[in-house]
Amino acid sequence: MLLTARDCFSSSSCSLLPWLSRKPIFFLSKKLRVCPRTRSTRLCRASLITSPDSFEVGRLIGSYGFMNVTSYSGFQSGADLEYSSRDLGQLRVQDVGEGSVKIRLYEGRIAQGPFKGTRVVFKVYPGQRAGGLEADMMAANELHAHAFLQSSSEGTCKNLLSLLGGFETKTGEQWLAFRNDGIYSAADFAKVSSEKISSTHSLEEKPWNPFEQEQAFKRRSYFVIKLFQGAMSGLAYMHNCERLHQSLGPASIVLNTMVERDAAYLVPRLRDLAFSVDIRFSYLEEGPRTFSEDLWRRASSAGAFTPMEKRAFGIADDMYEAGLLFAYLAFVPFCEAGIVDSLSLQRLLESTFKLDLVATREYCLADDRLSEAVKFLDLADGAGWELLQAMLNPDFRKRPIADAVVNHRFLTANII
Repeated sequence: MLLTARDCFSSSSCSLLPWLSRKPIFFLSKKLRVCPRTRSTRLCRASLITSPDSFEVGRLIGSYGFMNVTSYSGFQSGADLEYSSRDLGQLRVQDVGEGSVKIRLYEGRIAQGPFKGTRVVFKVYPGQRAGGLEADMMAANELHAHAFLQSSSEGTCKNLLSLLGGFETKTGEQWLAFRNDGIYSAADFAKVSSEKISSTHSLEEKPWNPFEQEQAFKRRSYFVIKLFQGAMSGLAYMHNCERLHQSLGPASIVLNTMVERDAAYLVPRLRDLAFSVDIRFSYLEEGPRTFSEDLWRRASSAGAFTPMEKRAFGIADDMYEAGLLFAYLAFVPFCEAGIVDSLSLQRLLESTFKLDLVATREYCLADDRLSEAVKFLDLADGAGWELLQAMLNPDFRKRPIADAVVNHRFLTANII
């Protein structure tokens, strides 16, 4: 049974975030506000639902946190180094810890007004007492990012999750209400796909019909390609609006279906904009902010100092993360469960083969467990490897922009 929001929430007043004083953003509350810099932002603010009485809260969907990789020992380099399939699992000995901010997700709906009955998903940030200042900063940054993008002169984008409103509770929790366009992520799809392969290859299952096996491979390939192309369309829109994602991964992509036969109706949408960075030149000239300090530190280390160079580096940095996402989608859904994960794959690419995709392919060819992933990237005369190499180019100046990836021949080839 749905619980009405009015039983749980107060109408506390707005407070200015002191640590974001250069770019005023206000706490979520019954009177949700963002700084009205432009007429388009004011229009967006007016369209957001800011009263708790307008929402009904349903069941808890789940929760997640943010992972911090504190250290790991890289592979020992040397001329006599031999690679084995065991390398794929060795990353799991590294030190991995969870961040302090835990996010909860709830189903719900709009209870009154012209959008009454619209299904929503609430993303709940803990208050300062539970999550510290970081939680409030993340909530405020995500609010501002969506308000900015949804009021953009570029128009709307179907590949971004839509923010409908939000409010603050008595305990300081920040509730953001997004239109419910799916509760599954690309990570969920990859997990289910790999488990299906494990089940099929188990002793209890009969061998596949070769024709059926080939058709299943084509369906999965088409689904993955459409998933990645949609995610890149969303990222291209963000970059065209001069906004970086900075937290792109399989869990950051919402899917309206995980059924491979329904790929024609698949619409991937980007979410998790808590670490998004504004790269308009006027903002770059003001100096680093809370969520961009590390980015610009890395930009300086790479030789990017001017606003234009820093902007180019930021876009290329997003594209590198998109390249790791592409690698994940190319391997995990096509391998048995437990063979490879995102961190072990990243280590294989970065530490073992130093981003040399030709050597990576030769290595993967020698392992039958990775054969389907190799076959996928070999489509269109090896266009998948070509695209992956471009996106993971060590020189940030040589990485493609998101629009170029969307139109790459690997993503536009007819594989069915």
